[in-house]
Amino acid sequence: MDRYYGFDLGDAESAISRLGKKDTGEPEVLSVREAKSFITAYAQLENGELLIGESACYDTSAIRRSLRFKSRFLTDPQSEKDVKRFAAGVLGELYADGNLVKNDDCCFYIGCPAGWDRAARERYRRIFEDTGYPPSRIVSESRAALISACQSRHFQVGYDIMSKPVLVVDIGSSTTDFAFIMGGKEVELQTAGEVRLGGGIMDELLLEESIRLSPDSDAVRRALEASPPWRSYCEFAARRLKEQYFSDEDYWRDNACSKTVRILSDPGAKLTLRMDERIADRILNRGAAQLNGKSFRAAFCDSLRELRAKLTDQSPELLFLTGGVSRLPAIREWCAEVFPESVVITGAEPEFSVSRGLAWSGRIDEELRQFRREVDELIDSSAVEQIVEKRIDDLYRKIVDAMVEPILRSVAVPVFDRWRNDEIRRLSDIDGVMQKEIEAWLHSDEAQALLVRPIAEWLKPVAYDVEEKTMPICLRHNVPYRAMSLNSYFSLSDIDIRIDAREVFAVEELTWLVNTIISIIVGLICGGSGLALVSSGISGIVVGVIASLLLLFLGKDKLQQAFMNADILKPVRKLVPRSHFEARIEKMTEEIKSSFFASLENEKNAEITSRLASEISDQIEQCLARMAEIVEIPL
Repeated sequence: MDRYYGFDLGDAESAISRLGKKDTGEPEVLSVREAKSFITAYAQLENGELLIGESACYDTSAIRRSLRFKSRFLTDPQSEKDVKRFAAGVLGELYADGNLVKNDDCCFYIGCPAGWDRAARERYRRIFEDTGYPPSRIVSESRAALISACQSRHFQVGYDIMSKPVLVVDIGSSTTDFAFIMGGKEVELQTAGEVRLGGGIMDELLLEESIRLSPDSDAVRRALEASPPWRSYCEFAARRLKEQYFSDEDYWRDNACSKTVRILSDPGAKLTLRMDERIADRILNRGAAQLNGKSFRAAFCDSLRELRAKLTDQSPELLFLTGGVSRLPAIREWCAEVFPESVVITGAEPEFSVSRGLAWSGRIDEELRQFRREVDELIDSSAVEQIVEKRIDDLYRKIVDAMVEPILRSVAVPVFDRWRNDEIRRLSDIDGVMQKEIEAWLHSDEAQALLVRPIAEWLKPVAYDVEEKTMPICLRHNVPYRAMSLNSYFSLSDIDIRIDAREVFAVEELTWLVNTIISIIVGLICGGSGLALVSSGISGIVVGVIASLLLLFLGKDKLQQAFMNADILKPVRKLVPRSHFEARIEKMTEEIKSSFFASLENEKNAEITSRLASEISDQIEQCLARMAEIVEIPL
């Protein structure tokens, strides 16, 4: 694709942005009917001409006119026809201005509320397809706003925060759309993702207050009742004035903030819209019939509290506001009041953040397709398996170092006690008992916890070798290096995988990877020949230590030649002190480790090593695939 278009079709206003394949700056916001943010309205004239934008609101020759139709898309069948007519008008304007060229290699990314399900999104997409748009995809407006924040040069959120919980609050004209993003993925909200509360309510309240204060209030009211399009146009004018006032309240305390609208359908009607501190307080903090007697502030904060209750313990670290109303300082204050632990931020031009994010989504998706293809090629190759095989001996040694002392303490000493107490009849029986006890211990929580650190340490150089393969792929496709870096989540000084993994995606994957490798190793050792290798390296020496102590305390003359199979009397066994056994074992620990490792080195066969390397590399490859998936949202 050479160009990517982002179409933010809003209920009150719309915007379109365009991004070239090789553009390095932000997406360009295109002008439609000389307005970058244009009114979502269309009018069909008597001569068949289709108007869109501001002029469609009041042209007297219109035989059909429609505004604010997107908010009815899920409930009113007529809305689908209105969307199609408006979309056709926008497409015509793009071609007429040269902003879109026939047969251009491009695609459109079109926004929708996060609460729309898959069926609604597909129905919406088909409208644009049937209207003649280039290939189109429907994307959540909240996701687009978040992508815009990540990509913007003027407002860098950074990759790290995208691995953490984020709440996106998109305040439109008709609804406030909520999207909760955990680890880069949208989490379904039980509120259906949106609340029937938008900035348009404030516009209505400002318009009503201005009509009430107008010297020509009766004439204005009659004119607007007779002409719904002009009422909608006055609401848009009120919206612009409201945003102007709240963008710099300090300035407007000492200066008049007003706009006069001449209602052309009734030349005698003139309305002056005003904003000051008293009116601002009225539209924010006083009860309104549109909100069942609640104030805008109370309704908005109640929605936030309801949402917080549904999120339970998943509190967002970042609360990102978008939509024109998000400029209002009071909105940020209310969000901070309900989510005091969250960082509340707003983009520089929130009215364009969705359309820009949609355009970025198109190019990102194309980059990601190529990125995933190369990651899949790496996974399908033998590169990871070769890296693991090269370092498999290091894994054996770390396992031996980690396991020997705990086995001696937790298994060998208790087995000695059982022999000493006559629970094990013959020395020759100790090997079989040790095998069973070692197997049981390897499956214990203690053993699992002890193996975490050495396996994580072994994974460090393996991960570095893997990153030599993944880093060039990331660089080629503008993917953050850390997105595919296992070592970014290893601490060189103190590895502790057992943390709250919900907060960091890669750490969660790392925990899963380490635990899986532990399971593979335990499974191989306990699967038959592996356990025999362990026993020959440990239990044989344990028997030897007991035999040597018998010789030391009883002497050769008192021992029969076949003492290994002899049923030695319990009083005789008691002559061998436990402390001497522990002391001898402690002195021989290094010898036992060497014997254990030698047994692995000498007795391990190619099949066991190949299987171990293959299964571990499979898990690393699965981890890479899962990490590649999460790149989609943060970008």
